[in-house]
Amino acid sequence: MVIKIVNWSENTLPTYQTAASAGMDICANLSESVRIHPRQRVLIPTGLHIELPIGYEAQIRPRSGLAIKNGITVLNAPGTIDADYRGEIKVILINLSNEDFVVNHGDRIAQMVVSKYENVVWELVSDIAPTDRGEGGFGHTGK
Repeated sequence: MVIKIVNWSENTLPTYQTAASAGMDICANLSESVRIHPRQRVLIPTGLHIELPIGYEAQIRPRSGLAIKNGITVLNAPGTIDADYRGEIKVILINLSNEDFVVNHGDRIAQMVVSKYENVVWELVSDIAPTDRGEGGFGHTGK
């Protein structure tokens, strides 16, 4: 799949780190470093603008290494970029650790996964088919 992209930064384009990676790393586009204090959220620009085909979305997800090592995650994970959005991709990061974290220009801050989706048309009915599970949820199957 080929997707049109505009890159306002000098960072590399979103990149798969391995041949079987689902997500592409995206980088911070900053004129100066940003310090994220514990429990603070910040909006980090990437300099990227994309033109997705209708029927596709881009999902912005946390990087597992930043999450486990530093407590840094994407607040609205996964964040959705719709096919008709043409603005700059920005990432909402939050620091869930007890220590400050500094984001520098060019740091890999999140990953992006492009996914196909279906639009739904609802059919209003008075009843739906039963299953063995029924209404069980939120831990109903035990540990």
